[in-house]
Amino acid sequence: MIAQVLKLPLNYDGTQLSSLFAFRNYGLQGDSILCFRGKCQVALTEMVDLADVRENAPIFSEDMLHFIIEHFDHSLETTVVRQRLFIAIIKEIIEEKTGITFSRRGDDLFRGDFKLSVSIATASPVSTMIHTGLNISSLNTPVPTIGLVDLGLSEEEILPFGEIIAQKYASEIKSIRAARCKVRGVN
Repeated sequence: MIAQVLKLPLNYDGTQLSSLFAFRNYGLQGDSILCFRGKCQVALTEMVDLADVRENAPIFSEDMLHFIIEHFDHSLETTVVRQRLFIAIIKEIIEEKTGITFSRRGDDLFRGDFKLSVSIATASPVSTMIHTGLNISSLNTPVPTIGLVDLGLSEEEILPFGEIIAQKYASEIKSIRAARCKVRGVN
C-alpha cells in the first residue's frame, strides 16, 4: 500500500473518485492512499451517494483535507469495512492529538451535532475506492460542521496530520495482509 501527500492544493469535485486516478496523475501504481488539501464542491451530477442525490444534498466545504483510497479488488462490502476502519483510525488519531472526543456514526465523525467528515465507498470496473474529506474550515457549509482548525490544529499542521493518518491506514492494511499469511488452516 502506497501513501502520498500532495503539497500543492487540489480542489475535489467528485471526478477524482475514478479508477487509477492516483496512478494516472501521480504515478502511484497499486493499492494507494492519496492525501491532499483543497476546496470541496460536489455537484449532484458527480455524487456517488444516491441517498444524498435523492435528498438534494450537495457537498461543499471551503477547505478540506481529502483522502482517496484505491484497492484493486472487487468486494464493495470489504471496501465499506475498510472505510469504517479508516474512519475509526481518524477518530483515534484526532482524539489522541486534541483530547476531544468524537462519535462515529457509520462512516462519519461528529462532535455532538457538528459533522467533521464526509465519506463514500464505491466500486469501479478495476478497483474499489474510498473518498473521505475532513473539514478544515467550518464556514459556509450546508450542514452544521466542525473543522480541524476549530479543534486547535494550525494551518501548518494540516498536511502533516493528513500524512500521519495516511501512513497509519497504509500500515494497518499491511498488517492485515501479513496477519493473513501467518496462520494455518483448520479442519
